[in-house]
Amino acid sequence: MSSSVGTELDDTDRLLVASSAIIPLFGFPGWKYRKLKEVILYEGSFNQDYDTRQGEERNILGLVGGSGMTGTMILSKPALHQGFENHCTHNVGIHEFVHLLDSADGGTDGVPEVLLEQPFLIPWVKLMHQEIKAILEGASDINPYGSTNEAEFLSVVSEYFFQQPHLLEKRHPELFVLLEKIFRQDIGGLLQDRHENQG
Repeated sequence: MSSSVGTELDDTDRLLVASSAIIPLFGFPGWKYRKLKEVILYEGSFNQDYDTRQGEERNILGLVGGSGMTGTMILSKPALHQGFENHCTHNVGIHEFVHLLDSADGGTDGVPEVLLEQPFLIPWVKLMHQEIKAILEGASDINPYGSTNEAEFLSVVSEYFFQQPHLLEKRHPELFVLLEKIFRQDIGGLLQDRHENQG
């Protein structure tokens, strides 16, 4: 169920929220976001007090869960639309829904144990820390917000994976392969087929 604060809600908004929810789940037929009850669209970015018009640091584009917000996701409507309108590596809807997938094992820690098969868990953790270090050293094109913590890293690179898979595969091939394992996707195969058909 979707609602809005300070802005009108239309079918396009509902479609973009639904798309954000479905994109990470293509490889998981029948999966449900059991902890999510409501998605609220705000008129713009907001602060820690959920205020879009007053106060400092109104730079939050999306939020899920947290104190007093169990079962609720808040998204900035302009940011949601922007993620689907241009070919960038950012998509706030995908970002927040990946946080929900990450938390399905009981912890939002960047290690989606429910999704990732056991043999890939240690390689994922090692690569994740290696990539976070590269971001902190300015040696990566991954959004710097991904270096905040492991949970943010997973959501940030998932945006990259779904928004610009060809670039991620080219610039971060090991990361790309493990994200294919996490999301049970064969995007690399699809990209190869498309390349061969265009050739």
